[in-house]
Amino acid sequence: MIEIRRAKEQDMDGINNLLMQVCLVHHKGRPDLFKYGAKKYTDDQLRAIIHDIQRPIFTAVDENETVLGYAFCIFQQHIDDNILTDIKTLYIDDLCVDENLRGQHIGRRLYEAVLSFAREQHCYNVTLNVWSLNESAMKFYQSCGLKPQKVGMETIL
Repeated sequence: MIEIRRAKEQDMDGINNLLMQVCLVHHKGRPDLFKYGAKKYTDDQLRAIIHDIQRPIFTAVDENETVLGYAFCIFQQHIDDNILTDIKTLYIDDLCVDENLRGQHIGRRLYEAVLSFAREQHCYNVTLNVWSLNESAMKFYQSCGLKPQKVGMETIL
């Protein structure tokens, strides 16, 4: 049985394990940008995010409370911006399922929980960024119905 719920401090070890997996995928694809063996947040930063209502984290856990996946989200809104409308967006900053459990629809369940939460919060849309080096993630997001909103480009000097 898998439950999707808001993250708790007791989930930090499991979340940290998955953060390391994500960093390794990015490091393998772009070692010029991503450090080996690093993680996105310190424990203090992660603890603060878990308690920040503007940055909800959803976890997929099994009956033993083992973290199987997560979705880090951030509310975004540009009130009274010169060119942007005031829409409320829920941005998925990071979504990961344990590499040993992929293909079991845990990612889809996390994504659907995020969509449901965004609707409850009266968001206009849900957005995310995906690195082009991560083809499996791109295919997953496309299978969920996401479409490109904008494209980041670079030239290496």
